[in-house]
Amino acid sequence: MRSPRRVQGDHPFLLSTSPPSRNQERLAVCVLVVLVVELLVTMPFARIPLTGTEVLLPAYGAAILLIELITSALLLALFSVQQSRAVLVLAIGYLFSGLMVVPWMLTFPDVFDALGLDAGLQATASIAALRRLGFPLFVLAYALSKDGATSAPRFQGSVRKAIVGSVAGTLAAAGGLTWFILANDDSLPNFMRNARNVTDLWLYVPTMAVFLYLTALAVLFVRRRSVLDLWLMVVLCTLLIEIILLSYISAGIRLSVGWWGGRSYGLASASIVLLVLLSESTTLYARVARSVSAERRARETRLTAMEALSALIAHEINQPLASMVTNAAAGLRWLEKKDPDLGEVQAALKRIVNDGHRAGTVIESIRTMFKKDTRDRVPLDVNQLIEEVLGRCRDDARLGRVTVETALEPGLPTVTGNPIQLQQVLSNLVSNAIDAMCPVTGRARVLRVTSRSQVPGEVMVSVEDSGSGVDPELRGRIFEPFFTTKPDGMGMGLMFCRLIIESGGGRLWADDNVPHGAVFRFTLPGSDDGVWPVGEQAR
Repeated sequence: MRSPRRVQGDHPFLLSTSPPSRNQERLAVCVLVVLVVELLVTMPFARIPLTGTEVLLPAYGAAILLIELITSALLLALFSVQQSRAVLVLAIGYLFSGLMVVPWMLTFPDVFDALGLDAGLQATASIAALRRLGFPLFVLAYALSKDGATSAPRFQGSVRKAIVGSVAGTLAAAGGLTWFILANDDSLPNFMRNARNVTDLWLYVPTMAVFLYLTALAVLFVRRRSVLDLWLMVVLCTLLIEIILLSYISAGIRLSVGWWGGRSYGLASASIVLLVLLSESTTLYARVARSVSAERRARETRLTAMEALSALIAHEINQPLASMVTNAAAGLRWLEKKDPDLGEVQAALKRIVNDGHRAGTVIESIRTMFKKDTRDRVPLDVNQLIEEVLGRCRDDARLGRVTVETALEPGLPTVTGNPIQLQQVLSNLVSNAIDAMCPVTGRARVLRVTSRSQVPGEVMVSVEDSGSGVDPELRGRIFEPFFTTKPDGMGMGLMFCRLIIESGGGRLWADDNVPHGAVFRFTLPGSDDGVWPVGEQAR
């Protein structure tokens, strides 16, 4: 079977544009099988009269009226979104069919006689004939006018005026036809022999109805595109079974088993599109809810990432800026002396220049974190990196009265990474250790940095301090963005360190130091390309 195609440019999730799924096609076939089985069960008893069942007609008519009005309203809502003339025609068809149920029910013999409603013998059958032939004509008009693959022109006018005008016109047409039938009973075709049995003339009505059902069914099958087309085909099949049961199997005998069986098919056919509309609307609402939720989460994630990136840049730039301000102030003090020491001024200016270059490299290292380019990753000597970082932090350690110790294992395997980023990791860990020991009194303030190799080919670096340590309850959060235990901290340094280490294939974690303080350790995988760092090649 040829798969339906979706019209390009249409809304992909609407009932009238989305192609049916394989499961929907299987469900439609199952529904038809059930209806055919019901027909076979009803056939042997079709002509048995069920006297006294007229009291059920008001309930049946009210159910049909309510269902078809709701279906029409939902189709009009669909038209307001898609603005398809075909959907508007189908909505009018359901509205007309529902409205014509009212006079059919009110004029049915022996139902509302107590209210003095006597419309004549032929009025009910004439209204039924109009309704029976009118609905398939609307469906046929829908099938012929619905958009094809060439994108037929859409409705261009005011949607509100179109809906109001269509509803008003349908009400006027239904009212005018009802008035004409009720006022001209003597001129109506002689469809009924008596209140229960039809004449031979009535047999032309089901014949024409069957022809219209089959024609609309064939056009829909050829031009089917959407879920709505599929279920309209099921509706026409149901109406086809209904008319066969009502007019041929039960011989048109009113209030017989076959007659009531046919009415059940009419109720089913009226309900099918309504149920599909409600089901698809619920599914669409669930999709929209999930989409909105996902979009909200994505927006929050982007905002958090932007805040984290901004804070990260501010955190990493703050250190060289603070150093530049300190050196500039020192240089001014040397110049303000009676005998300016130009050598010290020159040294301060050199440190300012170096801090400026350092700030630039920090920005560049942050930028490279978000690049997939690996050209900035080179073989590195970890011990050399440690010595360079400790050399820059020597003044801070001296001001904090911190003793720096190292235990660097010689002959470590090289690691591959960005030297600026790894220096920044070490600088952050050392600065944190010095800050952690500032409040310590009564014991030595010792910063100990060690390096050693371990299996399998990794290098592990430890930065130990003798401070107050990390609260065990907070240890799981210290690597989260914006979490800090410092009064003036930003909570980005450790997150930055972990991001760099993990991007290089290593890991970073915190432990307690014995007997006091904390120790931060990170590992980096050794280089497996046999490249030695600069300086080692000459040995």
